Amino acid sequence: MSVTIKDVARQANVSVATVSRALNGHPNVADDVRQRVFDVAARLRYSPHHAARSLSSRRTQTIGVVLPDLYGEFFSELMRGIDHVARERGLHLLVSSYHGNPGEQGAALRTMRGRVDGLLLMSPFLIGSEDLSAELPPLPVVLMNPAVAVEGRPAVGVDNHGGAMAMVRHLLATGRRRIAFIAGPEDNFDAAERLRGYRDAMAEGAPGVEPRVLEGDFGEASGHRAGQRLLAEGPLPEAVFAANDMMALGCLFALGQGGVRVPADVALAGFDDIPLSRYVHPPLTTMRVEIAELGALAIRRLLEAGTEAGGEDVGPRLVVRASCGAVPDTG
Repeated sequence: MSVTIKDVARQANVSVATVSRALNGHPNVADDVRQRVFDVAARLRYSPHHAARSLSSRRTQTIGVVLPDLYGEFFSELMRGIDHVARERGLHLLVSSYHGNPGEQGAALRTMRGRVDGLLLMSPFLIGSEDLSAELPPLPVVLMNPAVAVEGRPAVGVDNHGGAMAMVRHLLATGRRRIAFIAGPEDNFDAAERLRGYRDAMAEGAPGVEPRVLEGDFGEASGHRAGQRLLAEGPLPEAVFAANDMMALGCLFALGQGGVRVPADVALAGFDDIPLSRYVHPPLTTMRVEIAELGALAIRRLLEAGTEAGGEDVGPRLVVRASCGAVPDTG
């Protein structure tokens, strides 16, 4: 049976009216009582009114957005999509970051309690679903690119595994077989799925070739270090596939410093299609993720009446540019 406000009131030893005031952010509730109500509601996984009814009242007219970071073109594009829909609906945004530290995620989520009517959360770290579920406030929540599914919470994400397989298949189709991969952070779900896609596609299309994986952290500096390592270790691969565009651009710079021509000597590809990727030389082949649309999709799901739990993936699209040596697309 579903948990009701009466269950929360009973276990918090307060009245139903007090629970309602605490969860709705009214000031006339003592801090210790408010915290006790929040703790009980989180433990019981109580979500008042669920998405449609909670948002329709527009108590604060504010949507919370909690992201692992705010730096870089990916998060800028994501926020652009969220903000566009919010402005259309006359809503404000309250944005917070936990600075790439999963341990600070709970603190960032707690700051949203009583201040927002609904919440968008990007939690790509490989932690247990029970841990994440316990940290979520008693609000309507939509998860973006979650590492794990949370029961009763809708989610939107990217088909990272399928996108990575599509890129490796493309590079193999151009005649390259020795394809190196620059991985993302080990504790990041997106990075893990892209690495899995690379390995699966190599096993499928180049079964006699040993995968070559270099460390990275999604930052351009780590891509530069990976490029320097390729130059130092030799022999060079025929292609390099980076788990995101920022690392691909760092690798491109390192290869250029080493006198390696892209794509004549080494083909290069990334993932995400950040705006900068089309303006470097040579322009970068990549998997296009409609990043702004991902953010827009997430907030629309939050605002939908009767939002259902479950996942919805955005499929990346291969964009061929000069860096892989194939005939470029027009996009």
